[in-house]
Amino acid sequence: MIRVILPYHLRNLARVSGEVAIEVDGAVTLGAVLDALEAQYPTLSGTIRDHTTRKRRPLVRFYACAEDYSNEPPDTLMPAEIISGKEPLLIIGAIAGG
Repeated sequence: MIRVILPYHLRNLARVSGEVAIEVDGAVTLGAVLDALEAQYPTLSGTIRDHTTRKRRPLVRFYACAEDYSNEPPDTLMPAEIISGKEPLLIIGAIAGG
């Protein structure tokens, strides 16, 4: 199981509390994790990635094992700690402003 921690507003939208656990079939890539997350929680579809381009929304960031994966391509393999469930994938809602 892949553990995912969502920001507060996406947890509310998905109607979950705390972290979620998802199953990924095949290679555990960033894109596969996001596909599985959106399949399990359809209300999240389009909130993390654009519906058409499938690109990450500008104010959403991905962190795995204290590394920023936000600008990595969707076929990037997740670290072993994420795949084993030892560490969660963090999806962060960035804050903008000045």
